[in-house]
Amino acid sequence: MATKILHFFSIMPTLTVFTPTYNRAYCLHLGYEGLCRQTCKDFVWLIIDDGSTDGTRQLVEQWMTEGKVDIIYHYQENQGMHGAHNTAYSLIETELNTCIDSDDYMPDDAVEKIVNFWRENGSDKYAGIVGLDVTFDNKVIGTELPRDRRSTRLDLFYSNGGRGDKKLVYRTEVIRQYPEYPVFEGEKYLSLGYIYQLIDQDYELLILNEPICKVEYRADGSSMNMLRQYIRNPRSFAFLRKSAMQLAPTWKRRFIECIHYVSSSIMIRNRNFIQESPKKVMTVGAIPFGVALYLYIMYKTRNNK
Repeated sequence: MATKILHFFSIMPTLTVFTPTYNRAYCLHLGYEGLCRQTCKDFVWLIIDDGSTDGTRQLVEQWMTEGKVDIIYHYQENQGMHGAHNTAYSLIETELNTCIDSDDYMPDDAVEKIVNFWRENGSDKYAGIVGLDVTFDNKVIGTELPRDRRSTRLDLFYSNGGRGDKKLVYRTEVIRQYPEYPVFEGEKYLSLGYIYQLIDQDYELLILNEPICKVEYRADGSSMNMLRQYIRNPRSFAFLRKSAMQLAPTWKRRFIECIHYVSSSIMIRNRNFIQESPKKVMTVGAIPFGVALYLYIMYKTRNNK
């Protein structure tokens, strides 16, 4: 059963910073300390405890008694990152929201930058804001955002050579226009890009070329274990690839999605994968490459255990 511990605030803030966490009590303090240092307090911190067994609850309760940050704590049985996002989106009541992972933190002026930038430039025309992720020593992850544009779609940014994770701040009203992430029994990972790609079809994001999150990729994070995620979550990946086949902006990207779809379909032994594909001819052409990708993934994961 999910339980909630709430620390109520008298005035609804503009921004919800939400943090899904699973057995990250050893590093969750980074996010807390970063929020304590914020120059603007127009936010609430929503912690989605995705089944932790390491004392996360007790740690958060201690912070709540300190009263330095408005905190909402929600515990649920483990569903994985995307399941935690589903829960967060159902609980958020503020105009804007952004996810800060459990091993990351916000620069001291990040909330101030987000709120002020949105007040000056935001409107119903935009899904929200896209800003920069930087390393703990302030190096931009991947490439900067375009400086000759006011706004962009994520697929446009990446198809034009953009690289690296970026920090997304969405309007909560926009997020709720789209379906939840599907949760497949026994699987704990589905790319968050599923919903982002749906939003991309209808809205652009305002560009804030400023650091709003400091990140570190840890050995126990999903970013560092992607090949194993393919093995552990094949139904989730097959679902994602079918969606991406229809929404990817270029022929090349759609064909790549077909290759990955074939590979995931082999893993789940789905004999009907061609009939179920939204791009049947392209999927047939991708079969040799999908088989090769499947064999590569199996080889790499077996040899890196």
